[in-house]
Amino acid sequence: MSDSLERLYQAVIAAKDLDPATSRTAKLFQRGPSRMAKKLAEEAIEVVIDAVNGKPEAVVRESADLLYNLTVLWAAAGVRPEDVWREMERREHLLGIAEKMPKSTVKLPKEADTPATRRRIVALEGRTYRKRH
Repeated sequence: MSDSLERLYQAVIAAKDLDPATSRTAKLFQRGPSRMAKKLAEEAIEVVIDAVNGKPEAVVRESADLLYNLTVLWAAAGVRPEDVWREMERREHLLGIAEKMPKSTVKLPKEADTPATRRRIVALEGRTYRKRH
């Protein structure tokens, strides 16, 4: 996967200075980081909606869009894919590959980790959502 994202990253870098009238990538660079971030957020929401609605094929398509927009934002921020992989490796050594770093250094008591005390995310449960186009 990292090879695919590296190729995508290189293609984004190559396209950023093309004509914005013919290149979506160049148009995003022309509009700046706030527009890039908005597009990334829109794609993430579309992935979530399709996943909640049980549409795996749409999740695949929207995930590809999400990765493209993430790569554009990385390039604009001066972040390279290998920077992200390095951070992933660092986290794997600390916590294991499937764990995310805690938001703070404060440790929660053990009982806070039990299912009975976790807050449920109810906004997405049992509802059907539609994407806006």
